[in-house]
Amino acid sequence: MFRKLLNSELNRITPEEFKLKKKLPVTVVLDNIRSQHNIGSAFRSCDAFLVEKLILCGICAVPPTAEIHKSALGAEFSMEWEYFEKATEAVHGLKDEGYVIVSVEQTEHSTLLKDFHPEEGVKYAFIFGNEVRGVQQEVVNMSDICLEIPQYGTKHSLNVSVSIGVVLWDVVSKIF
Repeated sequence: MFRKLLNSELNRITPEEFKLKKKLPVTVVLDNIRSQHNIGSAFRSCDAFLVEKLILCGICAVPPTAEIHKSALGAEFSMEWEYFEKATEAVHGLKDEGYVIVSVEQTEHSTLLKDFHPEEGVKYAFIFGNEVRGVQQEVVNMSDICLEIPQYGTKHSLNVSVSIGVVLWDVVSKIF
């Protein structure tokens, strides 16, 4: 028999403790995400997997908003985040800081997620694109890797917040 754990039994850390924890060498970049609920979910997933930073670009709304908070459940307060008007500006800065740029996108010669093996000591920036148009081609052109989540049904895409969770879980499971 299984008993659900109470919130008090989950040993959750405080936002202050979160800020002091060693983070995954990962930054998540959102390229023109229109849904504030998806942005809030990104904050929450990034917090859950100890991502070092979330970068919001273009049409992304920025905290504080009620819609982001509804999905983020407060993760917008614990996560470090930054805003750039253009995703290309963010990517240039990340490249200068030594990040491997990874667009999560279906492209020619993309690497399937199962075949991606993050290297120890390497910093990665994972870019997730607009709900309809995906990652801008200009950003894809700046990428070191294009990563594709294999899909086997009739649909050719996942919701961006689901994609973020899938990729982050995969990366965490391969690093830890």
